[in-house]
Amino acid sequence: MRVIVVGAGEVGFHTAERLALEGHDVVVVEHSRQALRSVEERLNVMALEGNGAEARVLEEAGIGECGLFIAVTDVDEVNLVACLLAKEYGVPVKIARVRSVAYTGRGAVLNAEKLGIELLINPLEAVAQDLINIASHAAAVEVAEFAGGRILFVGYPITPDSPVAGLTLAEIGELRTMYPFVVAAITRHGRTLIPRGDDRVEPDDHVFLVMRQKDLAAVRYMFGLEKRQTRRIFVFGGGSVGQRVAEHFEHKRAEVTLVEPDRDRCEELARRANRATVINADITEVDVLLSEGIGKADVVVATTPNEEKNILASLLAKRHGARRALCVVDRPAYVGLVPSLGIDACISPRLSTASAILKYVRRGGVLNVATVEENQAEVLELRIPEAFAWARRPLREIPFPDGAIVGAALRGDRAFIPTGDTTLDPGDRIVVFALPEAVVAVEDFFGTS
Repeated sequence: MRVIVVGAGEVGFHTAERLALEGHDVVVVEHSRQALRSVEERLNVMALEGNGAEARVLEEAGIGECGLFIAVTDVDEVNLVACLLAKEYGVPVKIARVRSVAYTGRGAVLNAEKLGIELLINPLEAVAQDLINIASHAAAVEVAEFAGGRILFVGYPITPDSPVAGLTLAEIGELRTMYPFVVAAITRHGRTLIPRGDDRVEPDDHVFLVMRQKDLAAVRYMFGLEKRQTRRIFVFGGGSVGQRVAEHFEHKRAEVTLVEPDRDRCEELARRANRATVINADITEVDVLLSEGIGKADVVVATTPNEEKNILASLLAKRHGARRALCVVDRPAYVGLVPSLGIDACISPRLSTASAILKYVRRGGVLNVATVEENQAEVLELRIPEAFAWARRPLREIPFPDGAIVGAALRGDRAFIPTGDTTLDPGDRIVVFALPEAVVAVEDFFGTS
């Protein structure tokens, strides 16, 4: 399929890279010569210099054969105009990144439906949801829900004192009768792999598990993870992301403290707050934070536009007793650095936006998608089609694509963890973990592409 990506920033670059790896015919349009040079040197795509909101440029990019159009420049209006032009050329699927709530907020005069654009993505909304998911699960670095929340995909860090550190997957597998789950992947030194029976879990690994929601407490116990829920949360930054995170945990009846340095914004947040305490202070004012109880926080979420302050405030919070710290960062160098500093997880607006785009691209029998590990892998929820060639055959006999693993299944209302004897029946829903190079093969295998 011909895909045109307008904008070669981090979002456009990641999206183009992923779609090119899946075999799509990708054209990247970018007005900056420097950004375009990076695309030409690092990606196997066609790079075109020009304004993506000009018809002449889009015609040169092959808009007439385009099946998917993605506009992700830093300017909302350019993205919208580019998508409206693509609409005039008959492109079936158009996606635009927009930051203004005027297009995505409640009661927006111009929304996706009115504009005739299939998807409008607000990076801040994507970031807020990612933060909420991770903050809601103690110790987790990645969280995704499937089958209406009955199946979970969760990533956990392995510490030197973890009960499973040093065990092989075969040894861990012997415990599955008591703790039903699948180790779908392990990330070690920046590399993600699907482990085999003789692979060991080592300290500093991140393990990614697929389990039933009802088994979460038992699996946490096995991995030596505390059962503590998020009852006390500090949110640094009262912008739209921080406000949404605070409102979510207010609704969950957690004790929320919202710290915002701008006094006028503080007063506005205080008027809107239901149960939250709103503090007018700099997020690095340790004395103020200590007096408000930062040392007893279950989780601290730093959401300000200042990445350096988010990192510093997160480190200070953990130094003074906060159990977990999450922060928003966007520079690629920081995304890779933050976990090594002792901060539990970081969320990048650019990567969250790219993830949301890739989720929407999946079609057919793909019901849901989560992208994980900085878009290195995907977790797909699929429905087994009636014409599936390997229906009702034991899983051990199915020549499943390399680089992918079935983690869980749903038959009717029953969620279960499959074994080698499990059959895949038409109508079943399954959760599959797939490395980037395996995604297309999985879609082809199940006839969903």
